[in-house]
Amino acid sequence: MKELLRFERVSFAYEEGRDALSSISVTIRAGEKIAVLGNNGAGKSTFFLLANGVLKPHSGKIFLEGAAVGRSVKELNALRRSVGLVFQDPDVQILAGSVEEEISFGPMNLRLSRQEVQSKVDGAITAFELDAYRQRAPQYLSGGEKKRVTLADALAMEPKLLLLDEPAASLDPANTRLLEQNLATLSQRGMGLLISTHDVDFAWRWADRILLFHEGRLAADGDPETIFCDLPLLETCGLEQPLLCQAGAALGLDKMPRTVEQLKPSH
Repeated sequence: MKELLRFERVSFAYEEGRDALSSISVTIRAGEKIAVLGNNGAGKSTFFLLANGVLKPHSGKIFLEGAAVGRSVKELNALRRSVGLVFQDPDVQILAGSVEEEISFGPMNLRLSRQEVQSKVDGAITAFELDAYRQRAPQYLSGGEKKRVTLADALAMEPKLLLLDEPAASLDPANTRLLEQNLATLSQRGMGLLISTHDVDFAWRWADRILLFHEGRLAADGDPETIFCDLPLLETCGLEQPLLCQAGAALGLDKMPRTVEQLKPSH
């Protein structure tokens, strides 16, 4: 798979002498579905803000599609266009007076034609079933509806890599299923997806790779089976095994089920 983003020994500190992230090296490729795990303060949010260019490394280098990202406005804008970021709290991200205006804001800043902007906005609105809310003021939407707007915001920009911080927060079960359907579609299109979450059951079900942060360092990088079957690692990082993983172990299964369907006996 094509390399999208690479960190080489990247460190960052909010205050001198105390690293929020320390010597992180990791490569993200097109189409990957990656769950980013770790307790509060582990470094997940700092990692996302560096990946999107909101923060700049104090040491180390970040590469976008093989090219080093410097500190120029042009290079940082290229990073921000390629790496979309959806915050956990939608209220910090929504600015416009209507849903349609909000979703069009990003594409318009790319100086696309009116027709191209409208096409991207329509596609994002359709994907997250927001047609009925086009002219609605975002401040009058529910928390779950606002979250769908921020996801449509990011989708309209068509980034190569999308970072989502707890995207299922405030979503009811139906909208959570819709979210996962759209994430699957984006991945099939080759978009890289990184989701920061505390939901180990979601990570076990959805991800094909886990990045586990602990005290500002990358404690583990591997497939879900390897990460979630390493009980000492989970204990060190303050994580529980996913319920299906626990069930599979209790039943003595050789292969842990990733879905409830896989747990059912075959006839």
